Amino acid sequence: MNENEVTTALALDAAWVATLRADALALLELAVWGDVSSARLGAVTRLRKRALELNEKLRAVTADRFWIPHPREQLKSALAGALAVGDALTAAENSAREMDAGRDLAALNRQLGALAHEINRLRGLSNRWAALLDTLNRDRSAADD
Repeated sequence: MNENEVTTALALDAAWVATLRADALALLELAVWGDVSSARLGAVTRLRKRALELNEKLRAVTADRFWIPHPREQLKSALAGALAVGDALTAAENSAREMDAGRDLAALNRQLGALAHEINRLRGLSNRWAALLDTLNRDRSAADD
């Protein structure tokens, strides 16, 4: 396995990243500035926190990994980031379910669904990264023998 294969696998489609960013920012806008509420104390604050965390995780997973010196570590970082995005999405979805009123509630749920749809693409990328990491680990193990 060469470094170019890893670099190619980690290269993300710029249009997709732009869509993720726009969707994530729209979700954050609705969570922070939108008219949504909940009868549960602290639920809106949790939603805002979860939306921000999701944005942070998306930023991390889409960041360039050129500064990480080894291809194996680049793949591990990308995989960890993808898992963190999945966890953050689940937390945001759970927080959104606590919302029960507000003029922007339907828009918030639509935006979260649109973002979840885009994030779903990470599953395919994660599978590819995991396969490459497996190959690197096997190559490393064979070289050690």
